[in-house]
Amino acid sequence: MSDHPANPTDSGNEPATAPLAAAQGFAVLGLDPNLLASLAELGYEEPTPIQRASIPLLVAGRDLLGQAGTGTGKTAAFALPLLQRLPAEPAKPNRPRALVLVPTRELAMQVAEAVHRYGRHKRVRVLPIYGGSSFGQQLRALDRGVEIVVATPGRALDHLQRGTLLLEDVRTVVLDEADEMLDMGFSEDLDAILQQTPDARQTALFSATLPPRILDIAEQHLRDPERISIARERASKGELPRVRQVAYIVQRPHKPAALGRILDMESPGSAIVFCRTRLEVDELVEAMASRGYSADALHGGFAQDQRDRVMKRFRSGQTDLLIATDVAARGLDIDHVTHVVNYDVPTDPDAYVHRIGRTGRAGREGVAITLAQPREHRVLKLIERVTGQKLEIARLPTVADLRNRRLELTRASLEEALGAGGLEGFHALAEELAGAADPIDVAAAALKLYHERVHAGDAHDEQDVPDASRELERRGPPPPRYERGDRPGQP
Repeated sequence: MSDHPANPTDSGNEPATAPLAAAQGFAVLGLDPNLLASLAELGYEEPTPIQRASIPLLVAGRDLLGQAGTGTGKTAAFALPLLQRLPAEPAKPNRPRALVLVPTRELAMQVAEAVHRYGRHKRVRVLPIYGGSSFGQQLRALDRGVEIVVATPGRALDHLQRGTLLLEDVRTVVLDEADEMLDMGFSEDLDAILQQTPDARQTALFSATLPPRILDIAEQHLRDPERISIARERASKGELPRVRQVAYIVQRPHKPAALGRILDMESPGSAIVFCRTRLEVDELVEAMASRGYSADALHGGFAQDQRDRVMKRFRSGQTDLLIATDVAARGLDIDHVTHVVNYDVPTDPDAYVHRIGRTGRAGREGVAITLAQPREHRVLKLIERVTGQKLEIARLPTVADLRNRRLELTRASLEEALGAGGLEGFHALAEELAGAADPIDVAAAALKLYHERVHAGDAHDEQDVPDASRELERRGPPPPRYERGDRPGQP
């Protein structure tokens, strides 16, 4: 994919020479050899449940209403059939053959890049268009002609109103993360865009949840759709099985210190922390930086170039923590996230599921951490009912826990240095010191110097953070929950 997101990507027309055996699980879904070759080169072997259910239907031209969350493989589920059904002749200027609508700029870039990878053996031009990037470059790319446009609704509507995007030739429309688009206020934009597409088009709608407003859109814009549900099968079986979920009960004033201790104990490789407000994001970035973490903020107050820089640093591992609001983080699709933190408990269980679906990807285990106040215990119980999984209520790390953890890390570093070798240059000094003092004292002094240097600045942890989980014990379990007509004494 081109470095500049406003440029279309041309997948080329390379021969499909890769062995297809690696992608043999996809062969039975009706995909052509060029696409199977791309999947084999990308290391795909077996389709995910959403791919197995969706691809044959979409290849056959059916409309589809799919319930699928982040991390289930839904991008390939719609992108592969979309590529296969493209006409052989190139698209005319400003007249794409397929339109994919997504809620955020980040997701537009990610989907466009994925479509480009899957279509590497087809001559397909893919263009992401979204606000905050060069309008002129998008105009020039559309004028040259692109087969597939991946767009946010607002920018797509801008081009439609200018006459620089014409949808008469569109054969396939995909609405990805439709619930997120509605949450962001794009309902009228979606209606306006879809009204300009041919009635005979194929339409696929994917959403993590299927509230009534999504079903209304499906009723209005899809033709006799097949309905499939994968991500939310009995508490998201395809979404949560490799995510360890744990909650800590802590009063709000102590949350920054509590989060720092938890992260010190967990040693996350890469973590996203979700906050409710921009102010909370900025304050938490400062608090985590004071503990030695490399943390970046991401919220709606950022210009596009700032967002791009933040995401580049996070993807490359230059930052440990991405601290973000829900809206700013929508559409993020990053495989290497090891931990997701709910700094505040989401009041909507679906939002909780969507957040923690960003970890535990690609066969890796993930950890979902929630910081809850004692009064929020009912929300935790609701989340358990919706996900079908138990939330472990854990004890906050103590000063002694942190000291032991840091000693473990020092020991691990020492063992790694011993295994790496290259110590010959220090042998003479070690022998000299061992001759003048007890060798155990010499080793202990070296460890002390290293330990204090690495963990400098940890003195603020010498005070314990109050653990509020005992308040839950005093409150007792929540009262029984009755559906209408089931309460004792009622008819």
